[in-house]
Amino acid sequence: MVTDMSLLDDPALFGRQWAATYDHPGNPDPEPAADFLAGLAGAGPALELAIGSGRVALPLTRRGVAVEGIEASQDMIDLLRAKPGGADLPVVVGDMADVAVDGPYPLVYLVFNTLFNLTGEGRQEDCFRNVARVLAPGGAFVVEAYVPDPADMDREEQQVQIRDVTEESVTIRLHRYDRQAQTFVRQTVTFTDGGVRLQPFGMHYRWPDQIDALAAQAGLRLEARYASWDRAPFGPDSRDHISVYRKP
Repeated sequence: MVTDMSLLDDPALFGRQWAATYDHPGNPDPEPAADFLAGLAGAGPALELAIGSGRVALPLTRRGVAVEGIEASQDMIDLLRAKPGGADLPVVVGDMADVAVDGPYPLVYLVFNTLFNLTGEGRQEDCFRNVARVLAPGGAFVVEAYVPDPADMDREEQQVQIRDVTEESVTIRLHRYDRQAQTFVRQTVTFTDGGVRLQPFGMHYRWPDQIDALAAQAGLRLEARYASWDRAPFGPDSRDHISVYRKP
């Protein structure tokens, strides 16, 4: 695990670093995800872990599903509240791994690789266990995550990328990989004549079968796995997966 940078254990870190630009163009279209999730939500309510700015939650509510959320970053919640309908969504401020709500929910979901943002020792396990606690019998936990690329394991342990160069600033991105722990630390560094800005980020990535093991430990079983929200078949060349876990 990432244990030598305690800053990464702060669940509100991502929002503080990236809320100002999070809704800029580049994020995936949320409509396919909302269609998929609406088919599993039943009468609701659905619970989104790390609801963020409501990128998926708000389209899901427009499909008639009541959505509640957990979010550690007040900056992200402020973005959500400023959007049409965003002020009406119940949101608990807290670490998504704690799932500090009572339930029961027919659907809990966690999208856009966010499971991997839980880098602390045992926190992904905590997340699955607590989701299982609040799921209704027969309820579904949906996880969207990328499939780690084996080619990444062959790269040098440290990388530097030039992200942006202007007359006023230079932005570079540096990565440090720990192949054995399946973690990486990324630092985005912006230099201006006014100083230096650091934006750290870390992930503890897992392969699909390892996520299945987390689910099984929590008493959940894999019901289906797809390569995309439109239910394309998952195969050995798939780079992303949508996995549906059920509570007995």
